[in-house]
Amino acid sequence: MLLTILIFLAILGLLVFVHELGHFAVARRFGVKAEEFGFGFPPRLIGAQKLSAGQPPAASHWKIIRGRGEPVYTPAEAAMAKDTIYSLNWVPLGGFVKIKGENGDSQDQDSFTAKSAWRRGAILAAGVSMNLALAAVLFVIGYSIGMPQNLDNIGPGAKIADARIHVAGVWPDSPAAAAGVKPNDIIVAVNGQSMLKSEVLQALTADHLGQALEYEFKRGEKTFKKTIVPEKSEKTKDTPGIGIAIAEIGTVSYPIYLALGEGLRQTVLLLGAIISAFYDLLKNIFLGHGVTAEVAGPIGIAVLTGQVAKLGWIYILQFTALLSINLAIINILPFPALDGGRLLFLGIEKIKGRPVRRELEALIHNIGFILLMVLILFVTFKDVARYGQAFRAVWDRIAS
Repeated sequence: MLLTILIFLAILGLLVFVHELGHFAVARRFGVKAEEFGFGFPPRLIGAQKLSAGQPPAASHWKIIRGRGEPVYTPAEAAMAKDTIYSLNWVPLGGFVKIKGENGDSQDQDSFTAKSAWRRGAILAAGVSMNLALAAVLFVIGYSIGMPQNLDNIGPGAKIADARIHVAGVWPDSPAAAAGVKPNDIIVAVNGQSMLKSEVLQALTADHLGQALEYEFKRGEKTFKKTIVPEKSEKTKDTPGIGIAIAEIGTVSYPIYLALGEGLRQTVLLLGAIISAFYDLLKNIFLGHGVTAEVAGPIGIAVLTGQVAKLGWIYILQFTALLSINLAIINILPFPALDGGRLLFLGIEKIKGRPVRRELEALIHNIGFILLMVLILFVTFKDVARYGQAFRAVWDRIAS
């Protein structure tokens, strides 16, 4: 369980750090001062800042900054302290960047406020872009090594290993459910015949309508056999079956030059699928249909991390890429306090020809932040109810 927590913190830290790194890099590229770029969240453990004199710098040295609070400079150092403070902080959850003037508190030429709308927009969008780039890189690495994937949608030049039939779903009150079959089980054989193709399984099932078949399954490292009788039902659309949805899964790899394109393609496909899912979720909320999809908060994601970790590191890589795309989409939503909300205010500024009053914008973002915190607490409460046993196990491990 402790390993699960560490993996969860590492994934979360990577996603947030890469996001903030995007803001930092583009801000520096456009001449906006980043006052501090930190790994982890404050309080500060230790930091370093380059002190330079002259233009170009005639001499420079690094000042070590210990502890929290504003650094203390001598008069000579104060004139040289113009660069970013790079800090290591106590809370190991990603990182942060403090950009000069991001809250409208500076009009200096090296501040965020002084830059054109499109440059500010690029700085705000850079975090989302980096999360998408991270997902693409992870998929490229995965496809170069070999990554589990549904074999219905693979590109040319793919190498397939360890092909298997995967139980994607089990219908309630079906013969499979009665036999104890669960999603993620692997069908090893039927009546002693190895199962590598879904067509073979479907044909065999159709030929044995109403007749007992011996299924051999694999669940984790264990194998077991179940005798199940195929039947026709409305759920199977009158096709002989045992009440399961199946998918052909295999470990798919590509040569590196093809893995580059496949990694980008997979990122785009998942981006579209997640956007569609978000659209359906928001539509149901606004139409009063409620939330039909399962929404996971921090505890839910931690529990899922533990489940994925048991499958192997390549699954962790896939899971991280998926979360990175999710984080990008959430951040670009036009909601106050998110990057998308700040971009929305930039759009209003372009339309009006002048920025929204800073005090009003700050108030709206603060309200948005409070609403986000309330939403996180609500989802966390539902996570505790849904994953109560796993949550208690984690808590007991921490407490001990």
